[in-house]
Amino acid sequence: MKNKKSKENLEIELSGSRLGKKVLELKEISKSFGSKPILNRFSFLFKPGDRIGIVGSNGTGKSTLLNILSGTQTIDNGEIEIGQTVKLGYYTQENEGLDENQRMIEYIRETAESISLKDGSYISAATMLERFLFPMNTHGTLIRKLSGGEKRRLYLLKILMSAPNVLLLDEPTNDLDTQTLTVLEDYLESFAGVVITVSHDRYFLDKTCSQLFVFKGDGVVDLFYGQFSDFLEESKAAAAATAPVSVKSTSVTSAPANENKKKKKLTFKEAKEWEEIEDKMQEIEERLGAISKEMAAAGSDYGKVKDLSDEENELNERLENMMERWEYLAEKVEE
Repeated sequence: MKNKKSKENLEIELSGSRLGKKVLELKEISKSFGSKPILNRFSFLFKPGDRIGIVGSNGTGKSTLLNILSGTQTIDNGEIEIGQTVKLGYYTQENEGLDENQRMIEYIRETAESISLKDGSYISAATMLERFLFPMNTHGTLIRKLSGGEKRRLYLLKILMSAPNVLLLDEPTNDLDTQTLTVLEDYLESFAGVVITVSHDRYFLDKTCSQLFVFKGDGVVDLFYGQFSDFLEESKAAAAATAPVSVKSTSVTSAPANENKKKKKLTFKEAKEWEEIEDKMQEIEERLGAISKEMAAAGSDYGKVKDLSDEENELNERLENMMERWEYLAEKVEE
């Protein structure tokens, strides 16, 4: 019975605002911070239904692009055209507009008393809070008494209650618990608008995105059509194919053709790490998937849920660190 109720709580099919054919178009936009280029004459036409992930090393400008799209940051050159029907929802890394002295229900009702579903019916703010895992008896709780994760969940709900048709998500997996991420993933499956997500999380990107903006640094952004796992596999294959091989020789005249290639940049220890890192990342992702199922089965065993949640947070942090390490090694192999 508990599992059935939990499943009902996760079923969210909000109608969203109608989105016309014209969404967003970036025309040769450029952005720099001082002497550091973030975007260099970047162009892209967003279409209804686009699911785009933004990936790349830290500091390359991923979140800056979201800020530009939301209008909170200006560009240096170029042009941005926004369709008349576009209604943006921006989930940032900060709880913007979160008044700690408000009660939860008041905070949500500021956006809407109710919201329409795809079947034409309406759902109240209180019911939406319940579907976002806030029981009815907690709706009068002051926001300052919520945990950090609960505040992030409440902030996400407020954004979705505004019925956006273009949704910007900045690192949503960093501080949302497994159940809330399940709510979000279910919502995105039936969301008819555009989703643009900055994330390092392979599982989340694979489930929610079908093409990527790959920030390479120095203002370079590559487009990749496919899932994040496909991109990682292709990057690994390309790095392996272009990895230089050095051959020792005592004579220039007798040196084989490979002699003139650059020596491998990886140390012995790094080369071993490069061979093993993807398997280790896969193991962590599989364990995270198992934890999600165990938490769902734990029901009201709050002690077990807490232990699993702690393990999940630790593994997510390890996975993010490993992802950054993978990007560093991949770049070094390609040099």
